Amino acid sequence: MFDKLKQIRLSKNISAEQMACVLGLETKAAYYKKEAGNVKFSLDDAKKIADFFNMPIEDIFFDNEVSQ
Repeated sequence: MFDKLKQIRLSKNISAEQMACVLGLETKAAYYKKEAGNVKFSLDDAKKIADFFNMPIEDIFFDNEVSQ
């Protein structure tokens, strides 16, 4: 579901285990559930991820393409 997040994570060579640590999750499986869209990211989670990648939340979690 969060393909953009996964692409960013992989392009920066960040493991799911590292992301779980950033979010304070106990396992990488817990992170995978969020990245797959099975468990929702909280706004706090989104902020932590955006800060970690030094990117705006919108660039990670939203489709910024303008349709005409």
